[in-house]
Formats: sequence, structure tokens, C-alpha cells
Amino acid sequence: MAKQEQQLTELLTPTVEAAGYQLWGIELLRAGRHTTLRIFIDKGDGITVDDCAVVSREVSALLDVEDPIPTEYTLEVSSPGLDRPLFTEAQFARYVGQKIEVKLTVPQDGRRKFKGILTALDGDMLVMEVDGKPFSLLVDNIDKANVVPVF
Repeated sequence: MAKQEQQLTELLTPTVEAAGYQLWGIELLRAGRHTTLRIFIDKGDGITVDDCAVVSREVSALLDVEDPIPTEYTLEVSSPGLDRPLFTEAQFARYVGQKIEVKLTVPQDGRRKFKGILTALDGDMLVMEVDGKPFSLLVDNIDKANVVPVF
């Protein structure tokens, strides 16, 4: 996780939890002059639009006071959805045995994208089976990871 995303996670977690939700993760996306702060929230019985509105109001007030992002940005609050992004080692551990998709920051074995079964989390390594072959991926090299929904 990038340093600024980690700082935002630490800043926002108490507010999100006080509102009755789990802060699943944060993405800070920059595209030219446009910045988007995307906050994913979760709770046991799912997330509604009203839940997102509640968290958006609470978080927006905190961000206005603390001002951790010096430029103009758009705030989005969302459920992680079926293809939920994975941010933490605890989240990866929760999905061992399921299919995930991983994009690496730096290529490994000549590729950056891996899609297969997450077989284990071994220290700082993610162990996956992709097309019948095992791969060990360094957690710190993961740019993005998502659960692949099964229908």
C-alpha cells in the first residue's frame, strides 16, 4: 500500500468504524489533474446506497478538517462488490482456496498478470496456482488484486 493510502487508512478507520462499518480499503487514483479517493466499506449484511451516503458525509467532514489531500479530488464511497479488491494480508488469507486475479507492479517470470487459485499466504509471499503451475508472488510487488466472482 502506498504511503499516502496508508496514512488515509489510519486517519479514516476510526470514523468509518464509529459509523458501524468496516473500512475494507482505499484507492487514491490520479489521472492528470483529476484525483479520486475511493473508499470501500463493508458490513455483515451488505452495503446499501444509504450506507455509502452515511459514510460519505462522515468522512467528508473529517477530510475537510484534516485536509490530507492538498489538491482537489472526488470522494467515492462504495461496497467492495463481488469482485472485491484485496488490500491486506488478512484479506488474502480469508480468500485462500478461491480464484483471484493479481496485477504486479514489477513483472515476474515475464508477466504482470496472474489469474488462478490462491493456495496459501506464506509470510510475505502469495502462493497461487495458475494454469496448473505454482507461482510465489511477493505481496509488496502487488499493484492490484481482486477476487474473481463465481456465478
